[in-house]
Amino acid sequence: MSEPYLEKTATEPLPEVVLEQRSRFSLVWLIPLVALAIGAWLAYKTYSEQGPTITITFNTAEGLEAGKTKLKYKNVEFGQVDHITLNEDLSQVIVTAKLVKGAERYLTDKTRFWVERARVSAGQVSGLSTLFAGAYIAIDPVTEGQRAYTFKGLETPPPITADTPGSRFTLRAAELGSLDIGSPVYFRAIKVGQVTNYRLANNGQDVEIKIFINAPHDQLVRADTRFWNASGLDVTLDASGVKIDTASVVSLMIEKKRRCFRDAC
Repeated sequence: MSEPYLEKTATEPLPEVVLEQRSRFSLVWLIPLVALAIGAWLAYKTYSEQGPTITITFNTAEGLEAGKTKLKYKNVEFGQVDHITLNEDLSQVIVTAKLVKGAERYLTDKTRFWVERARVSAGQVSGLSTLFAGAYIAIDPVTEGQRAYTFKGLETPPPITADTPGSRFTLRAAELGSLDIGSPVYFRAIKVGQVTNYRLANNGQDVEIKIFINAPHDQLVRADTRFWNASGLDVTLDASGVKIDTASVVSLMIEKKRRCFRDAC
């Protein structure tokens, strides 16, 4: 009974094996590839939009906070403080800041930085807005000069910024008197400028006084222009009472025929 069955199975052909080829690519691989592409694009975008990094040295970090304090020019954000540390001898603080893209052209050896905060000085009050918004680092950008990324910050705001129209002059006097930085310069009782700096002359005998005359009044200064120190109180006693002229306490006057500073007549 079993022989016919064996013969039949021996003569029947075996079924052909069909191999099914599966695709080697899987949609699962799209996830890391897309993530990698997005990460690369974000990295490029961040790098391409990143501005220069600078360091500024100050005597103190009062009012400054890393990751919060802004750098501004004309109240427009110019960058942000990234890191604050002390120098090696602990005498100064080093502020590292990241600026906006395109700021490189304004970073020269003539560019100045200072901390804008509330200040009360002789005859004026400044920086009151920082009482509510907080201190910030102000910039006086200058395009002329050599490229620089390390700066020495000013401890007080400069009397005159680079974009102020006018002219600078140097006067020489035997003594400074009561003049100081910011002391006004008057012409016929009209303020036309101010003292910006002073120092002892190279000969050790005189004082050099730097002044700035605002435009268009700077055109008044000629070869025969004379300056004199009007410091001191002008007290007048008459029938109407005592009159004290305090406008002349710390000021320079410009006129034609007065006692003048040497080398400025």
